[in-house]
Amino acid sequence: MAESLTTQQVSEKMAWMAERLATLRSELAKVMVGQDTVIEAVILGMLAGGHVLLEGVPGLGKTLLVRTLAQALDLQFARVQFTPDLKASDVLGTQVLVEDGQGGRQLVFQQGPIFTQVLLADEINRATPKTQSALLEAMQERSVTIGTKTHLLQEPFFVLATQNPLEMEGTYPLPEAQLDRFVFKIEVPFPTAEELHAIVERTVSGYVPNVQKVLTGQEILAIHDFAIGSPIARHVVDYAVQLVHGSHGSLQSVKRWIRAGASPRALQALVMGAKLRALLQGRPAAAIDDVRALAKPALRHRLLLSFDAEAEGVRADTVIEQMLLELDKKLR
Repeated sequence: MAESLTTQQVSEKMAWMAERLATLRSELAKVMVGQDTVIEAVILGMLAGGHVLLEGVPGLGKTLLVRTLAQALDLQFARVQFTPDLKASDVLGTQVLVEDGQGGRQLVFQQGPIFTQVLLADEINRATPKTQSALLEAMQERSVTIGTKTHLLQEPFFVLATQNPLEMEGTYPLPEAQLDRFVFKIEVPFPTAEELHAIVERTVSGYVPNVQKVLTGQEILAIHDFAIGSPIARHVVDYAVQLVHGSHGSLQSVKRWIRAGASPRALQALVMGAKLRALLQGRPAAAIDDVRALAKPALRHRLLLSFDAEAEGVRADTVIEQMLLELDKKLR
């Protein structure tokens, strides 16, 4: 924990973390063109001990980003392609009847792909709600219960899920309870013209990046623990509290657009993410700007918009921008 370290030890540990995280970003940049904000948010979500939902049209590199991240981490990796016929047992595992050496038979639990450390849930919204709900316990409790027995997952454990926002046929909306378990929802933007040129140069020229392993599981947990123990100013936490509380009606400018506000998990995501963003940039303490930078990924999937907002074509990001504007006016 940060409180038990001397000032010099804290400085040395912060320098080490900033260097490791900068190296991780550079390794990801060997494969990913642009998308710096997306890469940062994915790293922050992972270090916060949470799960990340990546949303974008096909071909933007969502799956590639997750696979590259897994290559740069010394962790077990598994991928599940979510489809309408995918069963919960295909993800969690099941009990099978096997014959022992004495000719008898017994039930043995056969682990599913969720027994890993980095799980890529590709096109998660294509699975039925029953299959999607199979992830709930694993995402929150880091365990899987089959029958009467609970199996613990190895730490650290992350679910990095992808979904396409455009194609609705053959998809199922994620339950609110599951959305709330994603620390961030990240929208992957379309590349700029310059970035498209760079993508072509890399992908049709025989370029094969060599991604090095940068962080181990123990190092990820150490950074997470350090961030939990690091101090954060009361006014920064208060800004995050007012932002989350404002989604429940105290910010008048957006009240008619919100049917249900963000949960306490949103506040935890904002505070923990702000601490980690400061460490990522080599700063000893989080600032209000860190909370502002993470407001959209932390809140956009936790706001239920009203019928007025849907009728007027108001997006969650627009609501969050208005919340930030009103809150900043109050602080002046």
